[in-house]
Amino acid sequence: MTDYETVVGLEVHMQINTKSKVFCECSTQFGAEPNSNTCVICTSQPGAIPILNKKAVETVVKTGLALDFTISKQCTFARKQYFYPDVPKNYQITQSEPPLCSRGKLAITVGGKEKIINITRIHLEEDAGKLVHEIGSKKLDYSLLDLNRAGVGLMELVTEPEITSQYEALEFLKELKNIVEYLGTSECSMEEGKMRCDVNVSIRPTEQKELGTRVEIKNMNSISGVRDAIAYEVERQKEVLDSGGKLTQETRLWEAEEGITKPMRSKESALDYRYFPEPDLVPFNLPDSFIEELQKQVLELPRARKARFIKDYGLSKYDADYLTSTRMVADYYEEALNVLKDKNHDSLPGNFVTAAKLLANWISTELNAKLNASKTCIAEAPVSSQNLTKLVSLILDGTISGKIAKTVFEEMYEKSADPEKIVKEKGLVQISDEPAILRICEEAISESPKAVAEFKSGKERAIGAIVGLVMKKSKGKANPQLVNKILLEKLKA
Repeated sequence: MTDYETVVGLEVHMQINTKSKVFCECSTQFGAEPNSNTCVICTSQPGAIPILNKKAVETVVKTGLALDFTISKQCTFARKQYFYPDVPKNYQITQSEPPLCSRGKLAITVGGKEKIINITRIHLEEDAGKLVHEIGSKKLDYSLLDLNRAGVGLMELVTEPEITSQYEALEFLKELKNIVEYLGTSECSMEEGKMRCDVNVSIRPTEQKELGTRVEIKNMNSISGVRDAIAYEVERQKEVLDSGGKLTQETRLWEAEEGITKPMRSKESALDYRYFPEPDLVPFNLPDSFIEELQKQVLELPRARKARFIKDYGLSKYDADYLTSTRMVADYYEEALNVLKDKNHDSLPGNFVTAAKLLANWISTELNAKLNASKTCIAEAPVSSQNLTKLVSLILDGTISGKIAKTVFEEMYEKSADPEKIVKEKGLVQISDEPAILRICEEAISESPKAVAEFKSGKERAIGAIVGLVMKKSKGKANPQLVNKILLEKLKA
């Protein structure tokens, strides 16, 4: 059996975040009635002339700047010839040479090790329409054509063949998706077709420098699907070669339900597309001021934000990973932190970092669990960042205990309620009056002779039973720290 090295290159199409299509004024709204967002330009009627959307160029350039690309000041377009039912013109307006963005890079972390993946290019192009082969669960024996997507702007990102496993591909796509969503240049919803990925997979003997025969895989609608398709295809190619067979350059489809790839067609080469300059779009140059202004709009990206959260707020890597996993979550956290700063929690024991950690814990555990269970994104969470801050403040200033806070949180999530009102209306204020707690502790000690004897014989865990009785007598309102302090003083006396 030969040892093989996996070589993967990715072609990622991301729908740019513009309200209108790239060469006409038709809406890019998802889910509209079929063929309702169309005009003479995107349906390619005779004599219709494309007009370039400036926002589309800005979007691609901004993405390129965030990924350390060299930006071409020359903007040109080409016709890519191919014949398919969902391509009205029988060609696609795209960019050949030069693309808007050349030679970028993206850092990923796999197995605790960082790796830089070089990216060949990002270019701007128009999308094709969509062929519909089923309505609901009913399979059709014919195809329907929806041209709403035809002419929607895409940025296509092409990596170098430097990815060596399905895990690296997974991390690359997750990192890319996060960065682009942070920038706001694409929504990257794979469910809505706003992020699509074609994967080029080949294997070669470990001692061989020349690349093996490349197979392109299409039809993947999730990042995990990309991972699984690569894993399957690598094993398939190994079996072919180890059995003495020969691989052919082809395009294959990923069948997620079966977990296999299937042949689709032989792969076209670049020559088959017969690129030539688009005669209806005149080349033009991007001024330096245009690029400089977009550079100013590239703010803090996920990796930098995560490092800052760990450094400034003392967060664990786990919490920082989750809190920067999307821009919405990171913004929610920092909005809440700003309210905490206004409440001047620096003066609390353990200072502001204590508050920052506690808030992070509530978001990454309690709130995250609720959001996952209800399949809700944090932007639609019934608990606002301001209300979560109020809850954390009630814990920090000793008004309620952590246990009471969980009860309060349940009602906050269910009714979008203010925690301060819940605590007041239900009389949930924590008892921190030492004489009152002392009396309850003395009662609990006198009623727990067995636990007292076990504690004094060296079984310190026995104190838990007495603590539980105190909390029961106080209806969960006794300050836990004060309870433990008083019980230890009494039992060790």
